[in-house]
Amino acid sequence: MSTQKLWPLHILIVAGLILIFIGHTMLTSDWLNDLGPSGFIIGASCVALGLICSLPTKIYLTILLMRREHRD
Repeated sequence: MSTQKLWPLHILIVAGLILIFIGHTMLTSDWLNDLGPSGFIIGASCVALGLICSLPTKIYLTILLMRREHRD
């Protein structure tokens, strides 16, 4: 696989990390605490979506390790 075929995977990984960061920032901010339980649901859903989006990192690293083993 070339890196040209993996660019959607890279975008998904970066988007996941950004969502995790935004969700964490939202959960620690004061204005989200003013919303009550719905504010925590919003922040937690951002973190959850970020974790789901960053799951392809494991797939990508597994592909790279398999290539490395195949060369050896």
